[in-house]
Amino acid sequence: MISLVMISLVRLVAAVLLFSSLLTGQEVSSANQEAAIVRGIVHDSTGKLVRNARVILVRNSLRSSEQTNTDAAGRFAFLGVATGKVTITATLGSLRSAAVSLVVSTPGEQSPISLFLSDTSTQQTPAAHQDAEQAMQFADNPDFAIAAVTDWTAAGGHGSDASLRTSEALTRDAVKLNRPDAESTTTGAASPGEVRESESVLRAAVEKDPKDFTANHKIGRLYFQTGRYQDAARSFQAAYEADPGNFDNEFDLARALKMAGDASQARNHVQRLMEHRPTAELHRLEAEMDEDSGDPLLAARELQKAASEDPSEDNYFAWGSELLIHRAVWQAKEVFDEGVKLHPQSARMLTARGAALFAGALYDEAATDLCRASDLSPEIVEPYLFMGKIEIVAPNPLPCVVAKLERFEKLKPGNSLASYYYAMALWKQQSHAADSQTMERVQELLSRAVTLDPKCASAHLELGNLSAGNKEWERAIGHYLNAIQADPQLNEAHYRLGVAYQRVGNQAKATEQFQLHDTIAKKQAAEIQRQRKEVKQFLVVLPDQIRKQQAR
Repeated sequence: MISLVMISLVRLVAAVLLFSSLLTGQEVSSANQEAAIVRGIVHDSTGKLVRNARVILVRNSLRSSEQTNTDAAGRFAFLGVATGKVTITATLGSLRSAAVSLVVSTPGEQSPISLFLSDTSTQQTPAAHQDAEQAMQFADNPDFAIAAVTDWTAAGGHGSDASLRTSEALTRDAVKLNRPDAESTTTGAASPGEVRESESVLRAAVEKDPKDFTANHKIGRLYFQTGRYQDAARSFQAAYEADPGNFDNEFDLARALKMAGDASQARNHVQRLMEHRPTAELHRLEAEMDEDSGDPLLAARELQKAASEDPSEDNYFAWGSELLIHRAVWQAKEVFDEGVKLHPQSARMLTARGAALFAGALYDEAATDLCRASDLSPEIVEPYLFMGKIEIVAPNPLPCVVAKLERFEKLKPGNSLASYYYAMALWKQQSHAADSQTMERVQELLSRAVTLDPKCASAHLELGNLSAGNKEWERAIGHYLNAIQADPQLNEAHYRLGVAYQRVGNQAKATEQFQLHDTIAKKQAAEIQRQRKEVKQFLVVLPDQIRKQQAR
């Protein structure tokens, strides 16, 4: 009884303090600024809003929970939620919702969620969120299910947008990573003359016998490797008619049809092959078609099957990437964990896991993975580029990054980004006690970056910032103008240029730059929101955790 009274008093005091800060317009403490707000709505199975439902939020890492009740409009809110993974469920009598797992990676207002109550005896969720039979269950390790998809919009409070944008950029780059030996496995690297000669020979063979399986199949592969997908599909089709039972040719035909835009015929061939011999390659191809058709749930399911049947590096990477694209960050990290165990020499697996860790606000761990990836394949640039990007936006200097970026700059002396990112890491590591020798080195590296690539707008911008820090305003103006010439949409350069113009007393030009800054910022924000709305976010269910919570 005493503990309940104490809890009530603590909650009452917290509510009073929050209400007081809202009345006075004051900001919450710095600790609370680092916390998040999770809101949502509870519906019944018909979609009607439910009042007085109990909503439980479980902090997975801390093994703690809190609860609240919905208001008359079915709404609920949890304030002061720490970053990390949380699971939310709703109950009302015998009704219970499916659990929804969220990754709170940034402070501030999160995307609202919807919970749907249903009878626990059937455990059905409404059609809008897929029923239980359609949920994708992962049987072994990791253990989670993707129950549905929902619209995803930018979550996060003030000061989080730079990290969020960087995370989105890293995700887009991570899923495009190839194995170091990927190009050597294709014949597409042949010279144009060799391609024309091969095509001429194969075309002559087809003209001699249009029903020759081997000739049609070989020229089909040549067309496919050179990006002539419609020609490839026609040749594979001719080979298919000559020998309908050849698995490899029909698989190639399905791929060519998909790339040529005939998804319906491609899927027909994939399904036919599945009936006879389901393979990991077929699951991968079907996943690609599911993703293209706007059904990432089925795509993720097929990729999980591919990884189960063949735990290759490609299959685990594709599965983890699909989860990462659709913001199932922690689940992607778990898949990459398994991928790293199975393929410990895979630099791209570590790089992708680094992107997932960064998305989960685990900055030091992300840097460690990227540094390890760069050690495995020192000549590959992507791990260095990733660590350079996260070093710039991370709240504190990251471990191991400076040494690796120094190596990058030495290995790639002609790469402007190698000089730029090494300069930025050195600068950040100095914190408030920058010594003159280091700052001279930073300026030297930035100058080299713009010499190697005059279009390296970010390096021009930082040179301007260095000059502005020394109150050399005319020189700063020159650097900012160079940055804008290299990239007219570099928004920060317009703002910094406006400040520099103010310092030299040119208010008219300052006002012009501030207005350009505001206009570009609005356009960029709108474009980012558009891109984010195109990405469907997975709603994750964690079966074991929910069963444990129900048993308490």
